[in-house]
Amino acid sequence: MTGRLFNQFANGLVYLSRRWGPQSWIVFLFILALVLATHLSIPPLANSQTSPMQIRGVWLTNVDSEVLFKKKALSKAINTLSELNFNTLYPTVWNWGYTLYPSLVAKKLTGRFMDPTEGLQGRDILKETVQLAHQKQMRVIPWFEFGFMAPEDADLVQNHRQWLTQRQDGTTIWWEGKVHQRVWFNPLRPEVQQFVTDLIMEIVDRYEVDGIQVDDHFGFPVEFGYDDYTIKLYQSEHNGQSPPTDYRNAEWVQWRADKITAYVGTLYQRIKQSHPLMIFSVSPNPQGFSLQAFLLDWYKWYQQKNIDELIVQVYRDNLDSFQKELAQPELIAAKGNIAVGIGVLAGLKGRPVSLEQITSQVNTVREQGFSGVSFFFYESLWNLGAESVGDRQKAFQSLFST
Repeated sequence: MTGRLFNQFANGLVYLSRRWGPQSWIVFLFILALVLATHLSIPPLANSQTSPMQIRGVWLTNVDSEVLFKKKALSKAINTLSELNFNTLYPTVWNWGYTLYPSLVAKKLTGRFMDPTEGLQGRDILKETVQLAHQKQMRVIPWFEFGFMAPEDADLVQNHRQWLTQRQDGTTIWWEGKVHQRVWFNPLRPEVQQFVTDLIMEIVDRYEVDGIQVDDHFGFPVEFGYDDYTIKLYQSEHNGQSPPTDYRNAEWVQWRADKITAYVGTLYQRIKQSHPLMIFSVSPNPQGFSLQAFLLDWYKWYQQKNIDELIVQVYRDNLDSFQKELAQPELIAAKGNIAVGIGVLAGLKGRPVSLEQITSQVNTVREQGFSGVSFFFYESLWNLGAESVGDRQKAFQSLFST
């Protein structure tokens, strides 16, 4: 817990200096000095731009992975990651239209406290993860994986279909892959914003987490936004004119993105009001794709000082393409002011990634001076590659030798 306390204080220094000016450092440094005098064994900060430590993270999900379904498996995974010098976990807490922890907020609107899948019932996975990880001095930043997306048949969708956004032709189904029918809640609607805010505040209020993380699913696909609510809102701000029929129209894209940005600013302030040291982490795709595909303008979030940690997903098989994304101006600008790590693909079901590719990408991230890496996802670290589990773990032991 002392390591978490140090991390919270250090992140508070960064946040307060950005918000209130350099004078805030004096008070905070005094408080921090008292803490250090009491807890001399506090480990170094794991997520500051100026820290000697790197972000060494991994996403834990319940998709194509069994790590969350048994406490014994979760405990073994965290022990292994700790032994290999990982220091940050991003466990999913919102997926498939359900929470993966007992939620009063979800119960009120879905009729269920949490995901009904066997192996998850009767447990509090988030509490288990926090307890196990903090014993190993690892950060836990819950990942709001599905964002505003949900399966079409989810209880929440059936109970609140008026919350959905749609295309011009009135359709709401968005295919993820060839089998999964998704729909999108409209993040411009106040009641949708309130539901998501309540879920996130429930997590940061109830659990000793180190932060909260969102990704591109905190926007919505660019072809959506033609529901009645959004059209009327647009008309009210454009002298009665309807949105362009070209869903990629630059002004129409930016208008929707700015509405999401405004909500994120409100959410960020809400979190900081009650938890000023809580990390707000964002793990999007590179800026161009995030904005043009999902209306998520994370660079503007950064410019408005509403991001504490940025983990950009750069899932490329070609090293030249990987390096090109790392050189994007938005990424370079953010790197100089907040903790910026890179999401590295460790493999997918049916798409193994070699140790050679993983190693070269991690080394490239280090050479470029980023704050560290996070791997997608736990199962593919050892179990989905062409190499043996032992060989892959030895490789990570070499990457993170200290």
